[in-house]
Amino acid sequence: MGSIGDCFDNAVIESFRGRIQVKLLNRQRRRTRIELANAIFEYLEIFHNRRRRHSSLKMLSPIEYERLHAAQQLA
Repeated sequence: MGSIGDCFDNAVIESFRGRIQVKLLNRQRRRTRIELANAIFEYLEIFHNRRRRHSSLKMLSPIEYERLHAAQQLA
């Protein structure tokens, strides 16, 4: 067990893994590793990275932020 911020501090990844476990893995059983890998990829790429609202983007999703930023650049 390490101190906060060192290489043995796994709190962030454990929290993230727990979130994936609840939202993705516990809901449906996958038959193959490829199905599981595809489900995780879809969750990360489609929901977590594109649709989830981010506090650093003023609670906009990345897609909404890009549209707003593009509209401001054209104006």
